[in-house]
Amino acid sequence: MITTNEILQEAKKVKTQLASLSTEEKNNALLKMADALLENSEEILVANKSDLERAKGTVSDVMLDRLALTEERIQGMANGIKEVVALPDPVGKVLNRVERPNGIIIEKTTVPMGVTAIIYESRPNVTSDAAALALKSGNVCVLRGGKEAFASANAIVNAMRKGLKELGLPETFINLVQDTTRQSANELMNAVGMVDLLIPRGGAGLIKAVTENAKVPCIQTGTGICHIYVDEYADFDKALNIIENAKTSRPSVCNAAEVMLVNEKISKEFLPLVKKRLVEDRKENPVELRLCERASEIIDGTKAGENDFDTEFLDYVLAVRVVKDVNEAVEHISLHSTMHSEAIVTESKENADVFVKGVDSSSVYVNVSTRFTDGGEFGLGCEMGISTQKLHARGPMGLCELTTYKYIIKGDGQIR
Repeated sequence: MITTNEILQEAKKVKTQLASLSTEEKNNALLKMADALLENSEEILVANKSDLERAKGTVSDVMLDRLALTEERIQGMANGIKEVVALPDPVGKVLNRVERPNGIIIEKTTVPMGVTAIIYESRPNVTSDAAALALKSGNVCVLRGGKEAFASANAIVNAMRKGLKELGLPETFINLVQDTTRQSANELMNAVGMVDLLIPRGGAGLIKAVTENAKVPCIQTGTGICHIYVDEYADFDKALNIIENAKTSRPSVCNAAEVMLVNEKISKEFLPLVKKRLVEDRKENPVELRLCERASEIIDGTKAGENDFDTEFLDYVLAVRVVKDVNEAVEHISLHSTMHSEAIVTESKENADVFVKGVDSSSVYVNVSTRFTDGGEFGLGCEMGISTQKLHARGPMGLCELTTYKYIIKGDGQIR
């Protein structure tokens, strides 16, 4: 088995070659990768089946859904790569141009990061998304997936490498770490001089471990304790539709809502409607409502525990709190949010403005489901993750967030 260090050495060898490719060459490579996924879909599905069989009984049904692949999902992965092809090349853009009095021309120009490593968990589609974004932005990628999805990720990478090979390009533009133990993650975190950017994409434990221990530059991506505040001026039908979508359309993802805040002036009328929509009307997968003391006086549900407003459930569970007004909603979010995505439902422009200005998360919504925090929905093709920090990248990370810049200075013999 090739070691993680050997993979990093090979990645470093080819990063200059990848950075030198033209837009046309990169796009051709991406199209070949997309075609190769479809041509090798049978092998990918067989590998995924083995992952699912191993995972059954050890993870929830919701997490099994994250792990599962189908022909339709593989087609979606291929389509995601093709969407990246259609996006502008982020490399070589002149961000700023200054001509100095002595004739020197200084151009601040975008360039690839170099070798980008991604540590992620059990979503196989992340493998193709990350590879596509890395290649288009001129970065060699080193992927380290979770053991639950290793067979699927390996089959996906092998397929995409076949596409590169057809064009005579190095297969090592795309790499998958073969060791799924904690040791390989530690090696990536400590690979100073070989990893130019490290991105953790997964649960709170993974992200905390990477951001606290990495010696290489890293970007903190999103644990999603996402809030929806239903204001006193909310349209009830609109609010119910948004809450149901944000909580139940795919509860296992980081942009799903985990907390609902309700204005006290409408709570007695609105909370019974929420219970009917999310609990009573749902024959399959009813939502468990974890209620604060005031909410439990209005509807039946589970009493909220000490940590329920600080938990990313990733399941059919929603914490509910009654608040005085928009200011108290903003205050609650500032104390409990992971700075991912928050929404207000209101017909009041004044209250919407208070919420938007007061909430310091990467994505803030007015009358829209939090489920839109996604690279594809933001027009980025796909995403490397959702950054919840403020430096360099914030929100869905697309092509531009995988570049840095350097200054290119041109002259005609000037000396200082």
